[in-house]
Amino acid sequence: MGELFRSEEMTLAQLFLQSEAAYCCVSELGELGKVQFRDLNPDVNVFQRKFVNEVRRCEEMDRKLRFVEKEIRKANIPIMDTGENPEVPFPRDMIDLEANFEKIENELKEINTNQEALKRNFLELTELKFILRKTQQFFDEAELHHQQMADPDLLEESSSLLEPSEMGRGTPLRLGFVAGVINRERIPTFERMLWRVCRGNVFLRQAEIENPLEDPVTGDYVHKSVFIIFFQGDQLKNRVKKICEGFRASLYPCPETPQERKEMASGVNTRIDDLQMVLNQTEDHRQRVLQAAAKNIRVWFIKVRKMKAIYHTLNLCNIDVTQKCLIAEVWCPVTDLDSIQFALRRGTEHSGSTVPSILNRMQTNQTPPTYNKTNKFTYGFQNIVDAYGIGTYREINPAPYTIITFPFLFAVMFGDFGHGILMTLFAVWMVLRESRLLSQKNENEMFSTVFSGRYIILLMGVFSIYTGLIYNDCFSKSLNIFGSSWSVRPMFSLYNWTDETLRGNPVLQLNPAVPGVFGGPYPFGIDPIWNIATNKLTFLNSFKMKMSVILGIIHMMFGVSLSLFNHTYFKKPLNIYFGFIPEIIFMTSLFGYLVILIFYKWTAYDAHTSEKAPSLLIHFINMFLFSYGDSSNAMLYSGQKGIQCFLVVVALLCVPWMLLFKPLVLRHQYLRRKHLVGVFLLLKDTRFFFPLRARQFLIRYNELCIRLHPLKTHLCHIPACALDLMKKKFFFKPMCLLLEHLDSALSSLGTGNKS
Repeated sequence: MGELFRSEEMTLAQLFLQSEAAYCCVSELGELGKVQFRDLNPDVNVFQRKFVNEVRRCEEMDRKLRFVEKEIRKANIPIMDTGENPEVPFPRDMIDLEANFEKIENELKEINTNQEALKRNFLELTELKFILRKTQQFFDEAELHHQQMADPDLLEESSSLLEPSEMGRGTPLRLGFVAGVINRERIPTFERMLWRVCRGNVFLRQAEIENPLEDPVTGDYVHKSVFIIFFQGDQLKNRVKKICEGFRASLYPCPETPQERKEMASGVNTRIDDLQMVLNQTEDHRQRVLQAAAKNIRVWFIKVRKMKAIYHTLNLCNIDVTQKCLIAEVWCPVTDLDSIQFALRRGTEHSGSTVPSILNRMQTNQTPPTYNKTNKFTYGFQNIVDAYGIGTYREINPAPYTIITFPFLFAVMFGDFGHGILMTLFAVWMVLRESRLLSQKNENEMFSTVFSGRYIILLMGVFSIYTGLIYNDCFSKSLNIFGSSWSVRPMFSLYNWTDETLRGNPVLQLNPAVPGVFGGPYPFGIDPIWNIATNKLTFLNSFKMKMSVILGIIHMMFGVSLSLFNHTYFKKPLNIYFGFIPEIIFMTSLFGYLVILIFYKWTAYDAHTSEKAPSLLIHFINMFLFSYGDSSNAMLYSGQKGIQCFLVVVALLCVPWMLLFKPLVLRHQYLRRKHLVGVFLLLKDTRFFFPLRARQFLIRYNELCIRLHPLKTHLCHIPACALDLMKKKFFFKPMCLLLEHLDSALSSLGTGNKS
């Protein structure tokens, strides 16, 4: 039936590749993409194969490239992808690639290490700058408060609280303090912990840093706050430092005098400016390295992964004892043998080898893999079929039929003219711009999935337009293109309707039996008047349900019919007699009969007799229940009871026909073959006991019976009888004469002679 309708014919071939040409030959076969290598070393550990070191080197290069790619993406540098397919580098080029990748990786790691150290110093200096600024504000506020407290007017107001004698006797206290920076969200917990551990004997002041600070390790921006803690005594000082350490707060030295703080702030600002300059130069150098790598990283990835795939494939090959030739076994399509031979010659030429590679076809009893050729149009439909299951070798491929059935059945469900146009336009846009979209290498998984099914969406949109016109549905509205075939005027003349009738009745029914009310079918699709009818859903659901039943049964019958081609091709008459035929009879007796009833009801009842039309659902249920006493649901035609009873009985008989007969026949075949094999083994074990002519006949007869269909081997009981007779030694001569006649009969039977 052609390569599109059936999987490709495959053959097992053996390749003899010279060691110096094996790499290039496998590379050319990989570019061709028409062969599947078999593993000839299944018992050898993966880490003990010949090219495992080369595979590890490729994996190491791939790891380095992934590191570079990660740095490129972190820097938001676009990766250039021209869509080219670079050639596989030669094995000798691997050293240069490794050296180049090693150089880029080490350079980036060194830049990252230096940049991280610089950023850490920059962060520390920035935090120290804010500490000096905020603590100076704290001390300025304290000094201002102290001056206000020293004002005589304020002292008079507070004299009632403190006596002069008590104030004079007081000695100034020496308070210590620590200053640092902490994450802003930890401040409330930090403050409570200080209060509880120090029992309220510390004084905490904190202020937020307006601008977020960059974390040198993660690169994230963090909001922080400056704090200063006043305390008295070394014991509280140790407690405060331990609490700060527990909350991962950064402590910095802060001078006690304003002059020292001012001088330190000036030095810090100078160092920050110098560090900022160095950081900018480091970042510029890093950007140059990453931009240079971004131009070639896609090509490098392809080269490294091709090399890894080649060495992985070479590990599947067997090496002869001379270590000069690699032996491989591949599955390949028969139609592509010439292109495979040409690829091997091209690989041999590229390697510079003078010994050509050899391809030999092999005979095998193993089932070949299933391979279906696809193009950009059929690729999506083939994936839909393979998602449900890949067919057996040389089975009928349902993908060509799915090209029509899948989008059409979707449209039967979808059925909207307006949305179908939008879907079609979107698919046409993707088809027209597919080359540009493919070159962009969009990494959005959802868009990639939609783009790979662009031809499916195109057909779905086209069929949706068609079914939308049939349903007369455009964005849930009907289109009045040809004008409605229904008219209300005859109802006024026959039933004496007036304007008061229209205003007084919210719902009025049009009777198609009245002449002139129904002018005939709408030219195409459903009449637009159904869009305003109150029984719109009832009518449309009935129509769509019956149409879905008809299309679904036709679809199932077509699928079962395709199995006939498989049974015929694989020469499996049992599947035809005990599978296909009862399935067709079963489906025709029940569901095919239902389709006939649907069409019969459509044609047998018109507007004048539609009120008496029986329900097909009730009829179909009563058909299985053998219930025909319901007078409210009249018969569709005369003799319906007998025909339906006959069809149900036939369908019930098909069930054991499908489920029992085939297993019984297969069991009978198995037992017969087992018996014949036992006779053959017995003849081999008792060779000394029988005459040579009798043994030759029985062995020949046994082999012939195994080859022939069991239903035709009606003489298979003769070897057992002959065996029993020959055990009695005095029957040798009569048996030999009988066996000569049977031998001639078997010869004619084996050659197809019907005599």
